[in-house]
Amino acid sequence: MTGMSPAAGYRPTGSPTRFRDHGKRPYVVDIHEAAIANPNFRTAIWTGEYLQVTLMSINPGDEIGLEIHPDTDQFLRIEQGCGIVEMGRRPEQPEYIRQIGEDDAIMIPAGYYHNLTNTGHVPIKLYSIYAPPHHPRGTVHRTQEEAMEAEEHH
Repeated sequence: MTGMSPAAGYRPTGSPTRFRDHGKRPYVVDIHEAAIANPNFRTAIWTGEYLQVTLMSINPGDEIGLEIHPDTDQFLRIEQGCGIVEMGRRPEQPEYIRQIGEDDAIMIPAGYYHNLTNTGHVPIKLYSIYAPPHHPRGTVHRTQEEAMEAEEHH
């Protein structure tokens, strides 16, 4: 495949991250750089037919908020910060509680209630993969409050 021109959406490392959904087209991004630079609670950067990638920023003392995705598996990768993740089949009784930090990966099976709380002094910066997609293409929630309001209408 040598000699081919870069795919649409290619962005060399070091160039500014654009926070928009590039989905359903080939796309290459420095995911660590993008996660660290993301100022929003949630930003969808790629939404395809069967997969979605979002960036998240959770301020110290804040949390994602207890949620469940009945038909969607989820993967989280912590790029910065630390906290506690809780998961369980019932919302009032988490059966899985772990400390998390930079470079940790969290796998959340469909049908599990889960929450991530920032217990550190810097924002948690992470990326999330949903399969299949969970949020509408192009989703940007500047704050957790915006995200919760959108979930009520979703």
